[in-house]
Amino acid sequence: MIKGINFLLLVVIIVLFSACGGANNKTRILPAKATLTVAVLKDKIKGGWAGQTIGCTFGGPTEFQFKGTMIQDYQPMVWYDDYIKEIFESDPGLYDDVYMDLTFIEVLERCGLNAPADSFALSFAHDDYKLWHANQAARYNILSGIMPPASGYWLNNPHADDIDFQIEADFAGMMSPGMINTASEICDRTGHIMNYGDGWYGGVFMAAMYSTAFISDDIEFIVSQGLKPIPEKSKFYLSIADVIKWHKQYPSDWKQCWFEFQKKHTSEEGCPEGVFNAFNIDASVNAAYVVIGLLYGEKDFFKTMDIATRCGQDSDCNPATAAGILGVVLGYDRIPAFWKPAIEKVQDLKFPYSDRTLNQIYALSYKHATELIVKNGGEVKNDSVTIKVQEPATLRYEQSFEGMYPTKQLLVRKDFLDESIKINFNGNGIVVLGNVKSQCGVAKSDFVAMLDVYIDGTKIEQVRMPYDYIVRKYDIFYKYMLKNCDHKLEIRWVNQDPDFRITLKSYVVYSDKPAAMLNPHTDNK
Repeated sequence: MIKGINFLLLVVIIVLFSACGGANNKTRILPAKATLTVAVLKDKIKGGWAGQTIGCTFGGPTEFQFKGTMIQDYQPMVWYDDYIKEIFESDPGLYDDVYMDLTFIEVLERCGLNAPADSFALSFAHDDYKLWHANQAARYNILSGIMPPASGYWLNNPHADDIDFQIEADFAGMMSPGMINTASEICDRTGHIMNYGDGWYGGVFMAAMYSTAFISDDIEFIVSQGLKPIPEKSKFYLSIADVIKWHKQYPSDWKQCWFEFQKKHTSEEGCPEGVFNAFNIDASVNAAYVVIGLLYGEKDFFKTMDIATRCGQDSDCNPATAAGILGVVLGYDRIPAFWKPAIEKVQDLKFPYSDRTLNQIYALSYKHATELIVKNGGEVKNDSVTIKVQEPATLRYEQSFEGMYPTKQLLVRKDFLDESIKINFNGNGIVVLGNVKSQCGVAKSDFVAMLDVYIDGTKIEQVRMPYDYIVRKYDIFYKYMLKNCDHKLEIRWVNQDPDFRITLKSYVVYSDKPAAMLNPHTDNK
């Protein structure tokens, strides 16, 4: 009888042991509270901002130079002590993923921690820095009276799934240490200005990893914890979950993980510039490269940046995010000395397109973080802060471009002066790419081309196309969710000016079904 009891006890122990994942599984339980010294919290915030700036500069020369391919080991990476200072002066637009963050911080400081989405939207829409993709499409929408969240919604923004908010959500995580749900709420107000669905989830994911990096130095835990707010059925979640799986399967070979991801997850449906070529600015794709850098970087600052960069595509933004998150884990003091002279040369200079220096941003982020800590049940004393740690809540499900499948691209590259743009297409959607150009080398002008758009003979809208690059319309025209059939599109330039021309680059057609795969061994005509 005793032997039987011992046997049953052994079985129970084995079952419980197996359920916990065995001895090699790290049981990770969030503490109810986390206490940091004031010095450590400040050091981690400084490490996050410095890491982001260093990473952005490090990957700058290869940005979108390697599309659909990795950067080979023999490709050298540039770095020297004056590098960041020189880029501040010669190419300030490189830092769009930082100066957008700074805009949001300025709004929070000016309007308070509960600043509404409209305050953030109007601030960046009226600023004079360069923007691209979802950000620029949103800027145009806002200046045209389409406010958030409509400004980022995919029916109003062909770039809704692009990387934009993902690269500028760092501030939300750095002001919400250990408070993932607080970071998510800030991301809700700011991320839907320019993105929706996977594009929004990308920013939430990054902010959540930043938030977790304050209370854990376990990279695998930081990644898995950061993914918890994302709905499991979303494409974004499935993409990152696969990276985690492949990292476990190929723990010492980041290139094999990269290859597996390329095969399964790099099909583009959104950004019309990327659906028919190797260019891919999708948030989930570039988030995967951030995660590859973090998981395979093994908390080595250079290795993390280097791998995230060598994954290709948006290879300045990806190491910026990876190095920023790792910078929080390490704190500024533990960032290797090799990288510090370059960042220390610029910390008291005004950051590009900002009236603040990095040193001032460090202080503001600390101020906002401590205010949020107290607001959410924590405590700030003279030399320590106690954070009430939040268990991540899953966000609502969003998915862009459902029922939209790219089926055709036509490269036109034609200037239109006094004739209409006419396109016959079969499908349920179309995006027309192009811009306004000068005939006489005008550097800056307030000219706005007015285009009347007709579909099947009916005028559906008038499009404004500013010549000014800062307030330009990113795509000439887009329309989704049409009836899937033959359509005739005509775009008439109603205020023609001999000093300007409309350049039609290309157009992309969508259908309600994926393009049929033709069998080369059958007679398909």
